[in-house]
Amino acid sequence: MKAIHLDSSNFDSTLAGTSLPVLVDFHAEWCGPCKMLGPVVEQVAESKAGAAVVAKVDVDAARDIAGRYRITSIPTLIVFKDGQPVSTVRGVQTKAAIESLIDEAASKGA
Repeated sequence: MKAIHLDSSNFDSTLAGTSLPVLVDFHAEWCGPCKMLGPVVEQVAESKAGAAVVAKVDVDAARDIAGRYRITSIPTLIVFKDGQPVSTVRGVQTKAAIESLIDEAASKGA
């Protein structure tokens, strides 16, 4: 499974449409660290298929969403549970660290 791309037209409905944790990678095409993190996010999407939704938001294309969650530096990863942000990390992360955030969010709803 690949990470899905979210924008203003499908962000809210995607978060509302699942009981699974949703990892959102806020990034931009011009961001070097974002390019380093991108393949890791794709690996997480693969490893967490069926257990979480993994998504990407281009902050330049979805400025309204970036503003709503006060994204001031990228990459920023936010894990949502039941439509609400439950954890946020900034900067390049390891696959294990990202999976741990998702696991923590999943256990909060259990």
